[in-house]
Amino acid sequence: MRAKPLLVALFLGVKLVSAAAPVLAQQNEAAALTVAVTKPAERQWPETIPASGSLKPWHEAVIAAEIDGLRVTDVLVDVGSVVSRGQPLGRLADESVRAELHYQEAALASARADLAKARANAGRARKVEGSGALSDEKINEYLIAEQTAIAGVESAEASLESQKIKLAKTTVMAADDGLITSRSAQLGAVVSSGTELFRMIRQQRVEWQAEVSARYLPRIKEGLTATFVGPGERRVKGTVRLVGPTVSTDTGRALAYVALPQQARPPIGLYVTGQIELETTAALTVPETALILRDGISYVFTVDADKRASRVRVETGRRNGSEVEILSGLDRSAEIVMAGGAFLSDKAFVRVVGDALVQLEQEEAR
Repeated sequence: MRAKPLLVALFLGVKLVSAAAPVLAQQNEAAALTVAVTKPAERQWPETIPASGSLKPWHEAVIAAEIDGLRVTDVLVDVGSVVSRGQPLGRLADESVRAELHYQEAALASARADLAKARANAGRARKVEGSGALSDEKINEYLIAEQTAIAGVESAEASLESQKIKLAKTTVMAADDGLITSRSAQLGAVVSSGTELFRMIRQQRVEWQAEVSARYLPRIKEGLTATFVGPGERRVKGTVRLVGPTVSTDTGRALAYVALPQQARPPIGLYVTGQIELETTAALTVPETALILRDGISYVFTVDADKRASRVRVETGRRNGSEVEILSGLDRSAEIVMAGGAFLSDKAFVRVVGDALVQLEQEEAR
């Protein structure tokens, strides 16, 4: 009868030892790595589309000579000069123009004298008209001479005004506020009408002509925010002002014209890449350091209650700073390894940073 209780005690002892064995084994197993864990974060991120293109002037103005055969006598600005509308940029020799102006002034004075004489004759003819003192033919002659003299004065006035305009054009002036980007004017050069002398960016406005895939065209609207990375890793933000109406048959891409703030003033001609922001949507994100890329596939390591690390395949989406969007494969409540996953293997035993600190404090207390 005593053997039965003894057998029961032995059986219970074996069961207790068997139940404690995994715990003892885990305690004796060395941790593969001490890691910090975090949970995926939920963010509100704008959906973005990639874009790339060159920085170009908003509008470019070509300032050319408007009269023929004059010599450049002064060049008053250079490349990089900021100018105002109507500001003198250069001057052309005006001696011959002024001489012609004086001639036209004299011609006008002569025409006015002829008009005064013709009016006097016509006035006398009108007084004696019908009296027989002058023939009808002579009266008509005086009246016609008056009209001819009036036309002569008007013609001389027009010629004088034209010459004044020509004199004004010997001073080359800015067509608008802006920035000079090219100077072709050379001191002493004789120019002809239409010869380009200067080129300028109107109002100093630079825009980003961003190329985007044609499939995004229905979603791109005026007023959307666009961002690119400029020189020195500086982020420049602008606004879509116009969406191009055509699609390139060679590349299948369209242009979105992005207006940039004047204070940005990035270099013209620079080719940059960036993005255009569409609507804002929710995103489940993890730190970029939590991702492991193997054979072109993205993974993260999760840690369960037993401190076992499990490799989980995920699909990634948008990136924003140091965070990456996870589209699928990860539970929202999972605890993920923040860094160092490349040194872990699946089902490896890890020590979590918080647990390691508690253990260290306990050892110091002992």
